[in-house]
Formats: sequence, C-alpha cells, structure tokens
Amino acid sequence: MINISIPGHGDASYGSLVLDYNGTLAIDGKVIDGVMERLKTLSQSLEIHILTADTFGTVKAAFEGTGFTVSVLGKEAQDLAKQQYVAEQGAKKTIAVGNGRNDCLMLEKAALGIAVVGAECAAGVAVQAADIVAPNILCALDLLLKPLRLIATLRS
Repeated sequence: MINISIPGHGDASYGSLVLDYNGTLAIDGKVIDGVMERLKTLSQSLEIHILTADTFGTVKAAFEGTGFTVSVLGKEAQDLAKQQYVAEQGAKKTIAVGNGRNDCLMLEKAALGIAVVGAECAAGVAVQAADIVAPNILCALDLLLKPLRLIATLRS
C-alpha cells in the first residue's frame, strides 16, 4: 500500500497498479529498459497488474516468475474490459497507467490515472482522461517511487 497526503487533494491509499503493456511498458513487444527493476520495487507496496491484447505474443514470457498478474484481453471492447478490471481491483485504491485509446476508460475510473507519452506516443483521449501526463514510463513509475514528485504535481 502507498499512502500519501496531497495538499488540496486529500489523503490517498493505493493498493493496485494496473498497467497497459504495449506502448506503455513495452515497445514492439519488448519491455523498456529500467521498467522491470522499478516494477519489482513497486511490487513491495502495490499489487502489479498488466493488461494487454499481447499483439506481439511476448507478455507472458516477459513477466514469467515475477508474481505480477498478467491478463491478455480479447480483441474487442478492450476499453470496457480495462475499465471493468480497474473496478474489480477497487478503483478508489487503484493507479492506472496507459497510453492508448483503449486505456481512456481505465484512466478515468482509477483513483489516479497516468498517461504515458512514449515512443508510440499517446492518444489524445488518454491524455485528457489522465490526472497526470508523463513523458515516458520511467518518469511515471518514478512518481510512485518518489512520492514527493507526485505531491508536487498534484497539490493545489
């Protein structure tokens, strides 16, 4: 659990981190350097969940043995599936991270939504749905590893 008090925003407790895979954690099906180490550190405080259509067929091998929950979604209505997944985790205690159009609803539903603009860029609706926009996944994860950054971004 990550507990944080944000001036003008209130107290928050987060227990789950739900992340999109392709375009967020991975580029062309390969996990971005530095991601795995950060996720392993965050897994000491948060349950890590990875959602994907697994376009490249690499997600299960990439996270084998990590203890993270990996869910491969069907090709249709991925936005609704991701939103439902966040709701099942307890949206008020969940952080969601994504970059695509199909991430928009989960970013809105989660207590904290972070849109990532990486090598695959980001859908405009994902950016609009997010509470925070990060220039890349490493910066997004570092917000959670270094909560003073999160406070500085969200305080009133």
